[in-house]
Amino acid sequence: MKLAHLADLHLGFRQYARLTPKGVNQREADVALAFRRVMDAVAAARPDIVVVAGDLFHAVRPTNAAILDAFHQFRGLRARLPDAPIVIVAGNHDTPRAVETGTILKLFEAAVPGVHVVPHHEPRRLVFEHLGLSVLAVPHMAWSVAPRPPISPDPGARFNVLVTHREVEGVLPRDAAATDYGSVPIKRADLNAAGFDYVALGHYHVATRVDANVYYAGSLEYVTTNPWGESGERGAAAARGQKGWLLVELGDALRVGFHAVEPARRVIDLEPIHGAGLSPAELDRAIGDHAGRVSPGIENQIVRQLVYDVPRLTARDLDHAAIRDLKARALHYRLDLRRPAPGRDIGVSPTGRRQTLEELVTEHLRARVLPPGVSRDRVLSLAETYLAAAGREEA
Repeated sequence: MKLAHLADLHLGFRQYARLTPKGVNQREADVALAFRRVMDAVAAARPDIVVVAGDLFHAVRPTNAAILDAFHQFRGLRARLPDAPIVIVAGNHDTPRAVETGTILKLFEAAVPGVHVVPHHEPRRLVFEHLGLSVLAVPHMAWSVAPRPPISPDPGARFNVLVTHREVEGVLPRDAAATDYGSVPIKRADLNAAGFDYVALGHYHVATRVDANVYYAGSLEYVTTNPWGESGERGAAAARGQKGWLLVELGDALRVGFHAVEPARRVIDLEPIHGAGLSPAELDRAIGDHAGRVSPGIENQIVRQLVYDVPRLTARDLDHAAIRDLKARALHYRLDLRRPAPGRDIGVSPTGRRQTLEELVTEHLRARVLPPGVSRDRVLSLAETYLAAAGREEA
């Protein structure tokens, strides 16, 4: 039996102030294009079932265009695969804060035959007898309700699949943006993976093998505040920077294959520049040289240039007209100027050296008593993220 595993589509995602000729946010159009390409690829693979492991939409109230596009794509997929059910589990982005608030996800169950939606706090077991398959669908918020849902297979089914949307402890890198994820992780043991033939996860945007039969499919496009950091992350299911979906074969042996989707544009993280001792003119040349080395060019791409150790006066005297030209050529060009380490440090280390703010905060959090169940690594990671963000804003 073949299963198509998709997750984190984030339809309706908008970013950067660029519009298509039709007046649509360009990144929203990119995400929609990736979705259509994947729907065509899934139809060609002819799976027996399709699961979407959360975050179909980027927001609880998506745009009308995103809703209509999703409706037409799912209806078209069902027309091409009339016997393949589609299971959609709610993620954190498409879950209302209040239980009594409605969700647009239910529209697809009502309007498209063969679509099954699990939208709120309650897990739901779906049995497809013609496939010998039982799917336990656990939405994102179900993990936050006490007591947590029992995760157990269906003893009467030939195949058991768990579909859920949540961060699994120890999988995300420490520097993953808290603003993009930010949920309380569950433990690997909570998944009871040994009882299932396959566990389809959503929430982490990088295709990753968590365990022998546990996978994140990743997102179909870069739908994050830091696409350059995400492009450098590499899960065990795909090459660095690739986006796509998983085709899973259930049977005597589990086979999981990653299928990449062609991106609308590249995410380019240029080689960092170390600006210590450089004059504004020298730094201008270095910035221009780095952008000029990109082949075939930075036009319509998403580009970041990190520059370390740039004093305030040097940053002020840069050629801002040239920088504006780079920004006009790229879809988005981010010149990330980092100030030198502050000379006025706070605190004193055991060696007598004054501590930086980062060192002082880290030392304090390592010694602080935390409530039960709170991950110290997670707290330290959040502190690092917030301090870095504050430093960028100051620069």
